[in-house]
Amino acid sequence: MDDEDGYFGERVAAGYDQSTAEEFQPAAIEAAVDVLADLAGAGPALELAIGTGRVALPLAARGVPVHGIDMSKAMVARLRAKPGGDAIGVTIGDIATTRVDGEFSLVYLVFNTIANLTTQDAQVDCFRNAAAHLAPGGRFVVELGVPDLRRLPPGQDVVTFHVSPTKWAFDRYDVVTQAMSSNYLEVVDGRGSYWSVPFRYAWPAELDLMARIAGLRPRDRWDDWSRAPFTSESRKHVSVWEKPAG
Repeated sequence: MDDEDGYFGERVAAGYDQSTAEEFQPAAIEAAVDVLADLAGAGPALELAIGTGRVALPLAARGVPVHGIDMSKAMVARLRAKPGGDAIGVTIGDIATTRVDGEFSLVYLVFNTIANLTTQDAQVDCFRNAAAHLAPGGRFVVELGVPDLRRLPPGQDVVTFHVSPTKWAFDRYDVVTQAMSSNYLEVVDGRGSYWSVPFRYAWPAELDLMARIAGLRPRDRWDDWSRAPFTSESRKHVSVWEKPAG
């Protein structure tokens, strides 16, 4: 791990955009940007954990001014290397506490990244930080998976989510502390490697309470970026909270 960049140092940044995850497919990115552009209006928008610009660049291409906050210089370097990347302002820092100048019509945090804040206090601070950046009437958007605990039989704390001849990946849960980790084992050219990233899972209702603490009120919750209804079978959610006007 690169201590300066946390768990998203050079090793992760180098292959981040080549992920085969559904969220990295062009159609999924376009769907997210459609919603964010609609919510942002004329902007500006602030992306917490802007990373390599997967979402920020196409959003900016829609005419929405975007600024970002990110802890990883390695990820931001990938953003800077892309067409249009130099036009997006980025502040290096912790998404829970780092402040930038100005007010924003939209603050957003996508692809489970709030779970990278591994304590409840840090997640509450992130909501407060988002609220502090919003103009009255502005919206805060979070995309987050629903904890997969229904797949855990009694006595088991591991859920496997990828198995292939050369790569194995699993999540490990602590249902007492809500700590979890995603763990990866990979064999390349006959050599094995192991990588683990810690998270803290949170339920939708818990996020609503964090929003209330930050002075935000619920506006929408969807199953995904298509704005399909959120149900008991949803595997993730896209949630929107609003800063009251006045």
